[in-house]
Amino acid sequence: MAVVIRMTARRPSLPSRRSSSQPLLSRVRDRSPGLGASLAAGALAAGLGLGSFAVLAIALWVSSPYPDSGPGGALHVAAGLWLLAHGVELVRTDTLSGVPAPVGVTPLLLLVLPALLLYRAARYAVDAPDGDDPDAPPPVRARTAWAGVVAGYLGVGGCAALYASGGDLRPQWAWVAVGPPLLAACAAGAGVWTAYGRPREPLLGLVHVLPGAVRRRLLGRDTRVRWGTALRASLAGTAVFLGGGTLLLAVSLVAHGDATRSSFLQLTEGWTGRCAVLLLCVSLIPNAAVWSASYAVGPGFTLGAGHLVNPLASDPAPLLPPFPLLAAVPQHGPGTPLNWVAGVVPVAAGVTTAWFVAARAVRRRWSAERTAGVVALAALLGALLLAAQAELAGGPLGVAALTSFGPVWWQTGAATGGWLLAVGLPGALMLRAWRREGAASLAAWLGFAGRTPRDGQAEENQKEKKRTQKKQTEEDHTEKKEQAQGGQSSSASHPVPAPARTPAQASGAAPTPPRVFVAGLLPDQIDGGGDSEQYEALPAEPHEVLPVDPLPGPWADEAARKARWTALRKLSEPAAEDAEGP
Repeated sequence: MAVVIRMTARRPSLPSRRSSSQPLLSRVRDRSPGLGASLAAGALAAGLGLGSFAVLAIALWVSSPYPDSGPGGALHVAAGLWLLAHGVELVRTDTLSGVPAPVGVTPLLLLVLPALLLYRAARYAVDAPDGDDPDAPPPVRARTAWAGVVAGYLGVGGCAALYASGGDLRPQWAWVAVGPPLLAACAAGAGVWTAYGRPREPLLGLVHVLPGAVRRRLLGRDTRVRWGTALRASLAGTAVFLGGGTLLLAVSLVAHGDATRSSFLQLTEGWTGRCAVLLLCVSLIPNAAVWSASYAVGPGFTLGAGHLVNPLASDPAPLLPPFPLLAAVPQHGPGTPLNWVAGVVPVAAGVTTAWFVAARAVRRRWSAERTAGVVALAALLGALLLAAQAELAGGPLGVAALTSFGPVWWQTGAATGGWLLAVGLPGALMLRAWRREGAASLAAWLGFAGRTPRDGQAEENQKEKKRTQKKQTEEDHTEKKEQAQGGQSSSASHPVPAPARTPAQASGAAPTPPRVFVAGLLPDQIDGGGDSEQYEALPAEPHEVLPVDPLPGPWADEAARKARWTALRKLSEPAAEDAEGP
């Protein structure tokens, strides 16, 4: 045993034994210890889930003042609830009429516990090294870890189904063969994929089973970016749908506060029963949020066969037990403008989807056709997500009138896709145009002063151009200063002749102001000639302004000043004529 522990322990071996111990570790790993550990991880995940439900059922049974059965009955109920959390439809045999009644509404909050346990078990079963240690053993193969976790989990799940078949809540074996395997395969696959760093190859391998035309359409240019954007936009839209449904549920519960409180107190008397009802209501809040979202998109939900509830009309519901969440159902009759306000939820979801797609379209410089395609893909994914949640949130709660209870999945999915396309497609195109061109156009139309950049890239290019011009001007100024300092020593031996007078100066015309040349600019751009664009003036360097004292007495006299300028002009004219020559 000690030898096995030493061989399988994840320690860095000594430098002298590295070459001999690494092949041994690989051989031990290849002899399927990874499969055994994966089986154990899957069985442990199933055991932890069953144990959590068993603790809850035993606690309620112990605290109940009127226990109808022993601890075996509580454990049977716990096994049945665990299977119900996997989407398995149960059959309640203990009814007043003696006719078995199906129970198919899965509390979505209970679904989180087994999915999370499977995900964590698959990640730990891979046993990937934490760092870049070359001496660490390689991770377990993905197929081995996935198959081991799924097999171990389903083995314990099958035993739980056999045990629950002897209680009052008996599972239907057709659902047992579908629900737990599907959940185990999906959750374990997500855990293994995450443990391997979320590679793209497994996802791309699934696409090759599609027809060639569809595959070329899906694997076009920017495939990863387009699918990632569509997935994020659909998840954001679904979150808005669920958040808006929860808000509608809360508002309706507050509006029907008296009926909700009376139904909660009427359903049971003891504190144990009230705690059980409260836990059941909490676990069904996600279901009620999905029902409210389906109500907001239009199809609504059914409270029994032939009893439809939507914003346009609400049919009278059959005789239902007093349950707090059912008290939030709108009163029967035609819809009112207050019911139509629920249409804000799909509009907000469409705008959210459009916002995510337009933001990526501007950054990637997508065309209008490509942007519309991504919006359509996001609408399809959002419709599939909400349709799957609607299918899980509803189901039968009995026979006859209660065989249909909750939203219809295909109606909810179709309405969701229609809303996302109707709102998201024009919204994404308008937001894309706004973020690229609309800001400057709106500012000009409103008469705002100043210049608004077309987008962030244009503004950054303009700033970079100004920085380059300023730097070039500083370099030219430095170069001219160095040339002036170097030429001072030769100016004494080589005097510079005076510049020749132009014909305009000789005729006495006003001198032309000198033209200033700026580095990087043409003369026409400086003087304003032609149709070229005007460049902004560079900021002046700060300097100190010295105070100016008034001139002393004789220098301030206007007549004396004119006489001095006349004498200086007469002295300079002969020198200028000599410089011109014959």
